[in-house]
Amino acid sequence: MATRQNSSSGKPKSPRIQVVLPEDLWRELNLLASEDSRTISNMAKVLIQEGVHKRLTSKQKSDCLQEHQLSNTEQILSSLENQQTRRLRGLPRKFKLHKP
Repeated sequence: MATRQNSSSGKPKSPRIQVVLPEDLWRELNLLASEDSRTISNMAKVLIQEGVHKRLTSKQKSDCLQEHQLSNTEQILSSLENQQTRRLRGLPRKFKLHKP
């Protein structure tokens, strides 16, 4: 669980978490941070924000697509149910099956 601390002025600080990273991932994060002139902590925050935003955006698109597909299905069912039944004229046609 994230811990929350108070600053010297009494205002609450942002929640803090602790993450354990494999050595190679830490090196890559450190390299990215130095390329952007950021601290490792700040670079991790930026990458987490981007990942969360991307994940939420793709979930919203997925939910919207499912909703759209459902509405299309409902429209098709509704139109089929609203069609009037028609009587067949004459005798049903016979089909000839040809054996290969």
